Amino acid sequence: MASVGNNVAGGLEAGLIKPGSVGSGLSKETRHGHGRTAHNMSSSSLRKKSDVTLVSKVRWEILRNFLANLQEIFLGTKLFVLFPAVPLAIVAQSFGLGRAWVFTLSLLGLTPLAERVSFLTEQIAFYTGPTVGGLLNATCGNATELIIALFALYKGKIDVVKFSLIGSILSNLLLVLGTSLFCGGIINLRKEQTFDRKQADVNTSLLMLGALCHMLPLMFRYAVSSGEDIGSSSPTLTLSRVCSIVMLVAYIAYLFFQLKTHRQLFESQEEDEDNDDVVSEDEAVIGFPSALAWLVGMTIVIAILSEYVVGTIEAASNSWGISVSFISIILLPIVGNAAEHAGAIIFALKNKLDITLGVSLGSATQISMFVVPLSVIVAWIMGIQMDLDFRLLETGALVVSILLTSFALQDGSSHYLKGFVLLLSYIVIGACFFVLGSPPGNGNGVNVNSIPATFSTVEA
Repeated sequence: MASVGNNVAGGLEAGLIKPGSVGSGLSKETRHGHGRTAHNMSSSSLRKKSDVTLVSKVRWEILRNFLANLQEIFLGTKLFVLFPAVPLAIVAQSFGLGRAWVFTLSLLGLTPLAERVSFLTEQIAFYTGPTVGGLLNATCGNATELIIALFALYKGKIDVVKFSLIGSILSNLLLVLGTSLFCGGIINLRKEQTFDRKQADVNTSLLMLGALCHMLPLMFRYAVSSGEDIGSSSPTLTLSRVCSIVMLVAYIAYLFFQLKTHRQLFESQEEDEDNDDVVSEDEAVIGFPSALAWLVGMTIVIAILSEYVVGTIEAASNSWGISVSFISIILLPIVGNAAEHAGAIIFALKNKLDITLGVSLGSATQISMFVVPLSVIVAWIMGIQMDLDFRLLETGALVVSILLTSFALQDGSSHYLKGFVLLLSYIVIGACFFVLGSPPGNGNGVNVNSIPATFSTVEA
């Protein structure tokens, strides 16, 4: 208890922890019981300790608290060097600079913001408890993808929505997991890398359900195209909406399974106490009102940058000579989730594959079973006809990727060759979408002349 008191005293001195917010009355079980999931642990690997020596010398308490919060928010991450991209993107947009520059700066600015959102949700979880904290993490864990999808829907860019979401799933399953298993296997050649199959089995089963819900509208449209004319796309659209509702129900059941009945399967082990590279989050470093206010502010900034990304993606495509499909499927997920992906690789190097799998499979499950069906439901409310038919090529890549991942994880052990195969699979898929580019001036990202007529039409 003495160590807890010293920590709280240090927080009070720095102006980070308000009196009565987190005190010695919190037991170790309560403080650790806020549910340190794999996503939290992954984000923690990119945090660094803030030196509050200078801030603590400020005489005025209000100013001291404000400066301490600023220092913790903007300097408490190893990605702080990317924060200047946020104001630069706003300036570039305001003064009408090159739209490709606006797109690039906005994409870079989203990287540290996504990591800070994860940090702030973890801080709020100290005050709300593990259940509410887990729900916050489940909804805000992929806030960037969700906000980009909503803005793209608002502007009627259904292709961008579908491409970016399918790209996020492929990136998590093949690029992140593949790189992690490959690097972890190389570094730990003389150590057997094992993991708990139970969590992996839960996520892969949900991913297979999501793949089925993606395949059914595609197969349905293909089946009826050679028969009688159905008159409109409403049957496929109706089937997609039904599948989306089923997926959301399955995701709610998954949250109940994760946060209540089988929480022990998803809680990650704490880092070693002698590891100085990872910041130990035993207690809150920001008060609840401040954390909530910063979370709202960060979300607003993410929304602004997401609007810039959606609005300038065609201009960047034309400027770089790269199709919108390649940018959305490959570049957006890589840059937007760089912080989370780096954390997954770091823990794989440390032979902590449970955390790595929790990040990669958990994010893929969240996108597939929550963000994708939610986008369909929101589009339905907005009067936009978005379905789950992601075309033959995209759906086939998704299904094969899920199968490859399931086979790689079936025995509960890993080595570098498994990761290498997943990584090469991602490279092949990326090359496919790079080659399948659009001709100059075609903003939809797909060369419709090279696709059979059966699969060239998007129900929109």
